[in-house]
Amino acid sequence: MNLSDVNKKAGPRDRRVRIGRGESSGKGKTAGRGHNGAKSRSGWVGMLAHEGGQMPINRRLPKKGFNNKNFRTEYAILNVRDLEEHFAVGEEVGPEVAKDKGIMKKRESLLKILGKGDVNKALTVKAHRFSATARDKIEKAGGTVVEIK
Repeated sequence: MNLSDVNKKAGPRDRRVRIGRGESSGKGKTAGRGHNGAKSRSGWVGMLAHEGGQMPINRRLPKKGFNNKNFRTEYAILNVRDLEEHFAVGEEVGPEVAKDKGIMKKRESLLKILGKGDVNKALTVKAHRFSATARDKIEKAGGTVVEIK
């Protein structure tokens, strides 16, 4: 125990520093903001991509070129384990059925089956695409795979 510890208050936190409350507080006048520049002014909000006079990266990078974003085909993805969870033996699985059960979103139209997990039920699965492992697992379980065109 030190003499300096005697008057310390018990508790996890120190009092907050009140800035801009006179020179003797140690955080008076400029209130810890320095002297000039944008950060010292009131109302300053840092711009997201501000690089302080350097040409910002979004302006340095070229904008030309092809982007496939508008033309790509997006699939709603169902794994084999989802089929095991949501469907009974002998049931037919397809995009409409998956939408009715709430597995697929209403706005999604194309369905792709992937092979994550296991399936032990014989199901008739209709989808637009199948991964090779999903196709094997469904057929090994005694189910059939129908690819929709």
